[in-house]
Amino acid sequence: MELVEAIILSVLAASTPLLIAATGELVTERSGVLNLGVEGMMIVGAACGFAGAWLTGSIFIGALFGIVAGTMMSLFFALMALGLAVNQVATGLALTILGVGLSGLIGAGFVGERITPAVHLSIPGLTDIPLVGRVLFGEDAFVYFSIALLVGVWWFLYRTRAGLILRACGDNHVSAHALGYPVLRIRTLAVMFGGACAGLAGAYLPLAYTPFFIPGMTAGRGWIALALVVFSSWRPGRLVVGAYLFGAVTILQLHAQGWGVGIPSQFMSALPYLATIVVLVLLSRARSGGSTAPAALGTVFVPDR
Repeated sequence: MELVEAIILSVLAASTPLLIAATGELVTERSGVLNLGVEGMMIVGAACGFAGAWLTGSIFIGALFGIVAGTMMSLFFALMALGLAVNQVATGLALTILGVGLSGLIGAGFVGERITPAVHLSIPGLTDIPLVGRVLFGEDAFVYFSIALLVGVWWFLYRTRAGLILRACGDNHVSAHALGYPVLRIRTLAVMFGGACAGLAGAYLPLAYTPFFIPGMTAGRGWIALALVVFSSWRPGRLVVGAYLFGAVTILQLHAQGWGVGIPSQFMSALPYLATIVVLVLLSRARSGGSTAPAALGTVFVPDR
């Protein structure tokens, strides 16, 4: 029972940054913008989040630093891709490269330092329940926030007029503009939201997952978050399933190595990324009859002056 509980707790912890980052990217892509710079925004958020927490001694301030850092990075993307109509794919890739270098510069003075990680919830009588107690009532605030964020995004997209307008911008930006909606402003706000989520997801890694910062600690999680959006068919309800599935693959490969499974450790370490490729291929074949992606995803919109 203790082993099962430990595995479940590890899966939740590993899935949380994926879920937060993918939720933000889902909103961005629903508006019709493809931002491939999630990895770059996450690693900058990790560096700034750790720096903020180390300097102030506050996990909350560190999380705010990560959010601001991700938002500022996303504004650079919005300026290039939306303001200057630069190719979105090229801009996103450049943002990732910039983020990797910038995070190394910001975090250079903090490598080797440690902080006190985020505290976990503890409710007497509930947290001590076997198997489910720590899973439901013993997590840190980031885990609970990731679920609340996903529910909030679902409600916004499908239960509010603003969410309908955002989806309209992603499906047909020309018609949305003809109806008088400020497409570029809506897309900019969606990109900023995605950047804030990516920054928070990156900050989670040194603030709660591992209480220290090392260069490249996101380890491709931003790319997995991008794949999760496709996996979920751009629907929030499926996103949580995909996030925990990929988190489980990540944790199980670590436990498999510990159990001495007769498979090369290099292959086991690559398993989460191989699973990502396999899932994308299967989804591509399953959707041969039609795509559920926003129709205007990745297209450039230049309004009439």
